[in-house]
Amino acid sequence: MDGQPPRVPAQRRPGAAAAGEPAGLRFGVLGPVRAWRGKEPIGTGSPQQRALLAALLLREGRTATASELIDALWGEEPPLQALAAVRTYASRLRKVLDPGVLVSESGGYAIRAAGAGSARLDLAVAQELAARAEKARAAGELTQAREMLGRALALWEGEPLAGVPGPYADAQRVRLEEWRLQLLESRLDMDLEQGCHAEAVSELTALTAAHPLRERLRELLMLALYRSGRQAEALAVYADTRRLLADELGVDPRPGLRELQEGILRADPALAEPSAPVSGPTTVAVRPAQLPATVPDFTGRASFVAELSQVLGSAEGRVMAVSALAGIGGVGKTTLAVQVAHRARGVFPDGQLYVDLQGAGSRAAEPETVLGSFLRALGAADPAIPDSLEDRAALYRSLLDGRRVLVLLDNARDAAQVRPLLPGTEGCAALVTSRVRMVDLAGAHLVDLDVMSPEEALSLFTKIVGAERVGSERKAALDVVAACGFLPLAIRIAASRLAARRTWTVSVLAAKLADGRRRLDELQAGDLAVKATFELGYGQLEPAQARAFRLLGLADGPDISLAAAAAVLDLSSLDTEDLLESLVDTSLVESAAPGRYRLHDLVRLFARACAERDEPEEEREAALSRGLDFYLATAAGVYAIERPGDVLVEHLEPTEYPGLRFAERSVALDWLYTEAGPLLACVRQAAGTGRMRRAVDLLWAAKDLTESGADSRAYESTATALCEATRAVGDTRAEGRARTTLTNVLLVSGRIQEAAEEARKAMELGSAARDAMAISWAANDRGLTCLHQGRHPEGKPFFEQAIEGYGAIGNRPLEALSLSNLSRAHLGMGNVAEAVAIALRALTAYTSIDRTLRLANGHFTLGVALAAAGRHPDALSQFSDALGIFGEHRQRLWEGTTHFRIAEVHLAARRPAQAAQHCEQALALGCIGGDRMRGTVLTLLGRALAVLGQADRAKACWREALSLHEQFGGREQVDEVRALLEPATAV
Repeated sequence: MDGQPPRVPAQRRPGAAAAGEPAGLRFGVLGPVRAWRGKEPIGTGSPQQRALLAALLLREGRTATASELIDALWGEEPPLQALAAVRTYASRLRKVLDPGVLVSESGGYAIRAAGAGSARLDLAVAQELAARAEKARAAGELTQAREMLGRALALWEGEPLAGVPGPYADAQRVRLEEWRLQLLESRLDMDLEQGCHAEAVSELTALTAAHPLRERLRELLMLALYRSGRQAEALAVYADTRRLLADELGVDPRPGLRELQEGILRADPALAEPSAPVSGPTTVAVRPAQLPATVPDFTGRASFVAELSQVLGSAEGRVMAVSALAGIGGVGKTTLAVQVAHRARGVFPDGQLYVDLQGAGSRAAEPETVLGSFLRALGAADPAIPDSLEDRAALYRSLLDGRRVLVLLDNARDAAQVRPLLPGTEGCAALVTSRVRMVDLAGAHLVDLDVMSPEEALSLFTKIVGAERVGSERKAALDVVAACGFLPLAIRIAASRLAARRTWTVSVLAAKLADGRRRLDELQAGDLAVKATFELGYGQLEPAQARAFRLLGLADGPDISLAAAAAVLDLSSLDTEDLLESLVDTSLVESAAPGRYRLHDLVRLFARACAERDEPEEEREAALSRGLDFYLATAAGVYAIERPGDVLVEHLEPTEYPGLRFAERSVALDWLYTEAGPLLACVRQAAGTGRMRRAVDLLWAAKDLTESGADSRAYESTATALCEATRAVGDTRAEGRARTTLTNVLLVSGRIQEAAEEARKAMELGSAARDAMAISWAANDRGLTCLHQGRHPEGKPFFEQAIEGYGAIGNRPLEALSLSNLSRAHLGMGNVAEAVAIALRALTAYTSIDRTLRLANGHFTLGVALAAAGRHPDALSQFSDALGIFGEHRQRLWEGTTHFRIAEVHLAARRPAQAAQHCEQALALGCIGGDRMRGTVLTLLGRALAVLGQADRAKACWREALSLHEQFGGREQVDEVRALLEPATAV
């Protein structure tokens, strides 16, 4: 734990040969001077002999004379037998190296061998990687450049030329360390360019502590803090740097550092990532010109315009450029295609053809008819136009030969309808729009058009309604475009209705669209209607497709996995995948990722309306019940894998539909965190229904979602909704369990008073329902709230009650958990020896179960007790074990909390730099206890920085901590920080 280096990508060391690699010589100087033959190390002799080897290796094959080697090894005071010693060292090295590697030449020596020397020297490998990184960065490949620099830096194994004497080695050590820092600065610079600001702060804090006069590191730290929203600390870093440079060197910071400070003070936009505007091609009017007019309020879509324009612009020199644009009805395919076609007119001086193929309707246009129209537009007389499709297509291609014409085929039904209409000659291009993805259109450049971004949607709404009306009600306008699902057609309809009604405010329209059941009815104006657009696509579905579409629309959630969809549809995975992929091709369903599907919000409302119209109520309820069973059965399995021996799963509601089964814990956790959004949505949807008890138990089984920190807010809102719903129907057992889940998330977020009240209610309700598991769980939670509030004697009996209750139902892991918490109660009461003894009992109980998540709690608790006993090395060992297990189980907040405890130990052991580094890691990860705990971490970080002489940054940390403690902490924490901010206070 002490001074851990930053994580770097896995890198084969110079001494580790890959499988199957020739067993040649390899040398290392970026650490101890070493040599290997294949995988076997070679003895390099005494320090002076290693100094000779290093001097030769660093010359990269060039000859070093005897006098140069003597100077390198001994400097100005060589021993009397220096020359003889050099010859002896060279002779010994020649014996252990391969023949012909160390050669004598012109009274000196050199290392020359194929596969050895610079080609097999770790320094040369690092130099090559650094050069490749520089080229990659110049080419804009930042990810590759960072990876290369990471591999180069990973080659260092401590101090270069470690243990090698002599002035030459001393000079080279300085040079190599300086180069390492330059590489590190370059990699950190690229970290910031790629948005890894919060992650970089911890490493930069440690580096600036180790190299306080290195201004580039200070500059990077300032920028990282600023981009992480910590402006006050960034400015404090500058103040600390200026004072340090004045005190130590009598100079001011360099201009770059001063300019950065000034930029931070004025919130210079240049400190954020720039975005370059996209320029469009000029347009020139030519004939034939069948393109429809562009809309005057065309908005956004800059990346799509650029992409399609580039493809069309490459038509010259190609047989044919075809772009097929797909998306749901109303997403703006035609508008975009017409806009792009107009921009590309200059590329096609011989004309532009357009046709609406009416593919979404019941009577799509026949290719023969379309070809007749095109032939007339291209100058063919009616008598010259053949009757058959094949002859018309042949004449069409003949007339296009040698011409540069753009063909816009709008609203196509499928690829079969499009093929006869495609030009077949060089210089022509076709742009196709369809609700169906044209995967079977050979050579086509496929583009899937999604809805607008919120900014684009608001801009379109503003252009139609007027800036004055929108400017005064911006929030309501955002609500409107969100209710429209950012779908351009829906936004245009809503905006047109508002523009035509001067007495309406934007808020009136937002209120009308807030009712999901009437939203589609509201989104119609004149001959435009969102529902009618969707109905066209729905009407073309096969019966099995239509059923799948209806039932999928019933399930809430951002998306749905293939396995969950199979449960809802009550079909096999293979049959479900076939159906969903066919719906993706119609653009009614989107493929969010491999094996995941989603419906646009308005499409979902339409699908639900179809389900209510076409599906019996019992079938709708059965589909939702199967989906809930799937999530509950699978989440219970994940909980069991995570916590072997925990019998909670035996106390959950039974399920009829099976869930997934996992052989590996990592795969199980992947499922839980990936499914967090749909799972919580399924729970919320079941509130107030007959499925509510299962929904409560699903939330309980998925408690890792709140302890990981990634989904805490969604988990809390879901738990709150269930508490209200269970109370409304008078289900005591379900309400008690719901309040248990809410208590958990409140404890994690640091809202202790609220958690204490919920735990009290949960315990009363569990007792009334005689729910043994809930009673014991609530007792443990009540004890935890007492610990957080400093009421340790009051917490002790609650933990003892939980231990007894868990023991009665055979739940050994949770019994051990309450033992760990009992240890903390004794610690708070001053019974340190008793606390250590109980923590050891808990750890022994955990160890007998397996290396589980709960075992991390045992190590953590014992670490806290040992730290209080002043046994710092033992405490760090326990925290290190806990950190590893929390990381394996993706408990980010517990990782952060453990880093905080490690920082406490380091500061107590007078290691402030390491303490500051672990505090930064705790801040980056977050901690159990939310903002309240963040204030505590900042207080400790300030103490460490103050010891390091960074007084201004320490005060910035304390000021932020004070603000947090005044909102979320207690009087004791507020008084502590205020005392630290007093100028005369000693740290």
